Amino acid sequence: MQNPTYDASALTGYGANPLDRLANHRDDPAFVARLREAQTVRHVVFTGDIPLLRQRGAALDPFFGARDLAALGSARETVLLGQDDAGAIFATLLEEAAPESGEGDTGLVSLDLRSLAVQGLLPAPLLGVMAQAKSILHWHARHRFCAQCGAATQASSGGWKRLCAACSAQHFPRTDPVVIMLVTDGDTCLVGRQPRFNPGMYSALAGFIEPGETVEAAVRREVAEEAGVRVGAVAYHASQPWPFPASLMIGCFAQALSREIVVDTTELEDARWISRTEVQAMFAGAHPGGLIAPAPIAIAHHLMRAFAEAREPGF
Repeated sequence: MQNPTYDASALTGYGANPLDRLANHRDDPAFVARLREAQTVRHVVFTGDIPLLRQRGAALDPFFGARDLAALGSARETVLLGQDDAGAIFATLLEEAAPESGEGDTGLVSLDLRSLAVQGLLPAPLLGVMAQAKSILHWHARHRFCAQCGAATQASSGGWKRLCAACSAQHFPRTDPVVIMLVTDGDTCLVGRQPRFNPGMYSALAGFIEPGETVEAAVRREVAEEAGVRVGAVAYHASQPWPFPASLMIGCFAQALSREIVVDTTELEDARWISRTEVQAMFAGAHPGGLIAPAPIAIAHHLMRAFAEAREPGF
């Protein structure tokens, strides 16, 4: 069993996941079948990209037993996520939408994963499990045919592989790496905002890593492209699974080698240098210009908090 709280990554939204993923047993169909048929088996259920939960008093329960699952409808895909102290957990994607709350006394609630995290409706370890489920089910839903020959594929290895019977190609889940970096220069840091952000919110810069590119090179390229600032040393801080749909955010601090900002307006609405005191004021809700920090579920929040508390590396 993994310890979900031993590192900085586990503090991010979706970063705590206590499951033993049982990767060494995925290619044993009999083992997977026994887990699936056990009385203690639980499923997290999705209709499209939206999880289905049950309302239990004031709390939401993301788990469904085998009998409950059968009552919801036909399963398109089922994936072994792993097990915790209570038993095995599978992720199931339904063929059709299940009845929602308001359609009779179902007790069912459909709520997107971002809202569940922002509103604190599930404990952190359960959010990590749900993020794992969403990303792998999203991949299955969009990779039902072979990219090599076009034939239909079938799930294998407990749902962690798809096989093509026509050409023998093997297809594996996709994770998209993203660098997200807080550039610092002494007691100031570089932040930017996109037009879609909430009013007043500024965050760390971010961008996808390209093929054949290191994390450090991607940090330097993205900062140069978006803000025109040159970067030297790069230091890793933490990472975060980001299930929208299946990214891995790689959080870094970066040393500024220049100060002049040239904003790429196709990517950013604004970018600016702000002081450590200003970042502290953002977290206190007292910034004189009304600037606010990202929500705690975002790794950018934790990068900026580490800077505010002078916990970033000394370049």
